[in-house]
Amino acid sequence: QVQLVESGGGLVQAGGSLRLSCAASGRTFSTYTMAWFRQPPRKEREFVARIKSSGITYAVDSVKGRFTISRDNAKNTVYLQMNSVKPEDTAVYYCAARPGGYGSLRYQDYDYWGQGTQVTVSS
Repeated sequence: QVQLVESGGGLVQAGGSLRLSCAASGRTFSTYTMAWFRQPPRKEREFVARIKSSGITYAVDSVKGRFTISRDNAKNTVYLQMNSVKPEDTAVYYCAARPGGYGSLRYQDYDYWGQGTQVTVSS
């Protein structure tokens, strides 16, 4: 069982930066694929970025060049550095985990979820 706790959300002006963190419990964190999803108001949950156990990353086109996902296995933590944020980035951001190295982009393939953290970007 893995427990995930997100932090770092808040209100930020367009063009600003924010760093989300997700702390995971368990001794096998390094073997998990970790991902960030988000759910904008009145919309469905969508993939943002993921990092495999190997360290290989992938991000959706709308955030490429602005958001960076990274992990620190010694701290059991995954991060999402958000730069040049836009009002359309406003959403509840969720951290997710799945065992193994398959880097799925589908939320249905992730077994563990955090409670979510709100990010609001003002124009």
